[in-house]
This record gives sequence, structure tokens and C-alpha cells, in this order.
Amino acid sequence: MARPSQGDYGAFYETYVSKVKEDDIYDAFKRHSAEVLDFFENIPHQKLNYAYGTGKWTIRQVLQHLIDAERIFAYRALRFARKDYTPLSPFDENEYAVEARVDHREWIDMVEEFQLVRLSSEHLFKSLNEEELKRSGIASGVPVSVLSLGYILIGHAIHHMGIVKERYL
Repeated sequence: MARPSQGDYGAFYETYVSKVKEDDIYDAFKRHSAEVLDFFENIPHQKLNYAYGTGKWTIRQVLQHLIDAERIFAYRALRFARKDYTPLSPFDENEYAVEARVDHREWIDMVEEFQLVRLSSEHLFKSLNEEELKRSGIASGVPVSVLSLGYILIGHAIHHMGIVKERYL
């Protein structure tokens, strides 16, 4: 199936979708899941609680944000794939970061959680046929297709990995 077009998702998601170069979502999952996991597994422990500025997240908070967003985007995809077209609210990632209380968590547990959540997303998208991937609904006030949500969650992780490389390490 071809990659989503710009009309399949809100303009603010272009940042994420454009980071995924593969035309096949399954190839994108294969390539980027391992890449993101390897990246986070190899972050020096002395950097985990570092934030590059006042009010910016720590690397721990960034990974927890990826875990939370992965669940939310996959949930949206599941709802729309199953023809549940109830509009879904946006989520406030900053409030989620405050409430996550990541300082007490073991890094290895967080990395493993991301791996498991991503594996679950991969299986969800692998289970969907072309018709289900074309379905769409309203999330965060804009139409978005199931296929687009897959590209968004892959690109979202790539985006944040790039920020960590550029500003934290």
C-alpha cells in the first residue's frame, strides 16, 4: 500500500510523516524500530536526567513521552480501524510528562517498555488489511487515516531521537 498523502492527516503531523522515507509501513517498522531501540539502549546513564534548558524534558521524560504517544497513536489507529469513529481528544504531552514521575524508574525497564509497546504497534499494523488502513477518524480535531497514524508514530520516535542526538548528547 502506498504511503499516506498530506490530505490523510493534519498539517502538524507532516514533521513526523516526512521523517519516514519508506513507502511500505512494514519496512519502516522493521528499520526504525530497531534503530530507535538501539539508540536509547546506548545512551550514557549520566545523561538520563539531563535537560538542555529550563522547562525542557530530561531524556527519561523524552522516552516516557515516546511510550505514552506510541500507546495513544496505536489506540487511535485501533479505534478507527474497527470503525469506531468517535472523535478523539488531543492529549497534553506536557501534563503527561509531569504526571509520569519517571525519576524512580529503572532505565532498562523503560527501554524494555518502549520495545514492547512498539512490538505491539507493529503487530497491530501487521494485522490490518488495506481497507482497514484506509479508514480514518477525527483525532485532535483533524481527520487522520489509520495508515497515517502508523507513519506518525514511527516518525514521532525518529523526530525525538534526532532532538536527543542534537540537544542532549
